Amino acid sequence: MEPYLSIVIPVFDEEENVGPLCDELCEVLESVDRPFEVIVVNDGSRDETLARLQAIVDERKAQPAGQGTIRVVCFSRNFGQTPAMQAGFDLARGEIVISMDGDLQNDPHDIPRLLEKLNEGYDVVSGWRKDRQDNAVTRTFPSRIANWMISQIASVAIHDNGCSLKAYRSSVVKTVSLYSDMHRFIPALATSVGARVGEIVVNHRPREHGQSKYGLTRIWKVLLDLITIRMLIHFYYRPLFWFAGLGFASFVGGLAFALASVVLYMQGEVGLMFLTSSLLLFSLTMTLVSWGLLGEFFVRLKKKRTVTMI
Repeated sequence: MEPYLSIVIPVFDEEENVGPLCDELCEVLESVDRPFEVIVVNDGSRDETLARLQAIVDERKAQPAGQGTIRVVCFSRNFGQTPAMQAGFDLARGEIVISMDGDLQNDPHDIPRLLEKLNEGYDVVSGWRKDRQDNAVTRTFPSRIANWMISQIASVAIHDNGCSLKAYRSSVVKTVSLYSDMHRFIPALATSVGARVGEIVVNHRPREHGQSKYGLTRIWKVLLDLITIRMLIHFYYRPLFWFAGLGFASFVGGLAFALASVVLYMQGEVGLMFLTSSLLLFSLTMTLVSWGLLGEFFVRLKKKRTVTMI
């Protein structure tokens, strides 16, 4: 029997949490009365997480057949939350895919509410940890800044992009290709393919066991990913605009340096540094415009092939 719901849970060193989480999750999903599968992606855990998961799977198999199964995916080493989530999405067979953390801070009892919101016509429903139970300095405050930046750059009006508790239609989430730390940008990426994104307030519980795997060090990765997201959403089909914009900035800088070298020459001095900088920036301008034109060529080629296939 094919599952209707697929729950994807990346875990890393969560030996004390995976047992209670699977028990609580299966209890909630049984009440939904739909076939389900729980896909736990063990992201190279160094503790007893994998052994605990194997025991859970064996115990589940020994019980009378219910409406759901638990599947475990094992990574050879720690690759990070985004690759783990992508692996779960790739293996998910359900019409609805739900992602969540494995630290028991996401509440499984919010899943029925996510499904209700999804049934209102949305393609993605994101959880909003309005009353967040995390350290204010290292987690909550940086998250608020990041969410504001994401909403400005990606034009997605949700409050909590970093909340892992989200529900997706499989047809949408399987069109998104994730890398780096881009799992938090799925709603933004989904809007680029016309998906409707909704949001509900969800319960957020304090961590009781284990340690958080995130801190202030991830800020720089988020900033770099924001630049990538901006390009993918607004310039994926118009690469010339992106590179031409950068080229224009480079051209203006080269022009300023060229004028400075002329002024110095009129004063009887040799502005070799300004002249060299000007030539380099003009060369960069030509390079950027060339990249933009090449990008336009590949975009047109892709569109042509798509039309031919249809």
